Amino acid sequence: MSMDRLQKLIIEKKNPTVVGLDPRPEYVPPQILAEQIATHGETLEAAAEAFYLFNRGLIDALCDIVPAVKPQSAYYEMLGPAGVLALYKTVNYAKSKGMYVILDGKRNDIGSTAEAYAEAYLGRVTVGNAKLPAFDADSLTVNAYLGSDGILPFLEMCKQFDKSIFALVKTSNPSSGELQDLLCGDRNLSTAVGDLMARIARDTIGEYGYSAIGAVVGATYPSDAQVLRRRLENTFFLVPGYGAQGGGAADVAPCFDRYGRGAIINSSRAILCAWKKTEAGDGSDYQEAARQEALRMQKDIAQVVAIC
Repeated sequence: MSMDRLQKLIIEKKNPTVVGLDPRPEYVPPQILAEQIATHGETLEAAAEAFYLFNRGLIDALCDIVPAVKPQSAYYEMLGPAGVLALYKTVNYAKSKGMYVILDGKRNDIGSTAEAYAEAYLGRVTVGNAKLPAFDADSLTVNAYLGSDGILPFLEMCKQFDKSIFALVKTSNPSSGELQDLLCGDRNLSTAVGDLMARIARDTIGEYGYSAIGAVVGATYPSDAQVLRRRLENTFFLVPGYGAQGGGAADVAPCFDRYGRGAIINSSRAILCAWKKTEAGDGSDYQEAARQEALRMQKDIAQVVAIC
């Protein structure tokens, strides 16, 4: 099962973290961007190739210590077709280095459109007699707030191709409570969504006890995370909000189960932009800077949870 592969990688590296590959031109070391502008001009193609080369360097520096990466599709889509190609190449390169790839697309729709999204990111597309992978990520973030109609096509791809999805349950943004905290009988809306995801995925539980549908649970709401962790025993948590959004190690601790399993913590800007805080400050040491920040994060989380 896909979640088993993720949990096994976490145990092997003793590191429950995922690096968000969310590049912007100002996050890329100047020399990488300048080289591409010299070749392609001040174009979207130059930025896209710089994103990919930056990502490759980060993956090379981190693949032996970090189990997973999470490219956010929006940062690539803003560059148009060239950016989408950079996303595709990034996914393939990370997988070639043995990393688990969570594509952060937050996709959702119903019917045939949901099926198309599911085929694009997790499954296969039929062309004549051939069935071909498109992005072929290991996992995809999805928006669960359309109900099961918008989830079941993705779950079917998970079953067919050994993939997983992470459904938005309790997100890390300040306004999440405007909807997610609304009461639905004796529970709030986010809890109801978590319960629904657990119910429809109950026949996909793997060796480590987690189903193919995980939950996005923000580190910025540790009390909600604690409630959800107790309730959703078979649900793996993807946890944004650590670092730049204000969450710390103590805030992510409730996301893990009693064995120190079942959660992976995301950091994006703190790792991507670590080079800006080094003595050089010019990006020449961006790989080592990213690696040291990733190790610092690993050590920080190890103070509150033991991986076994």
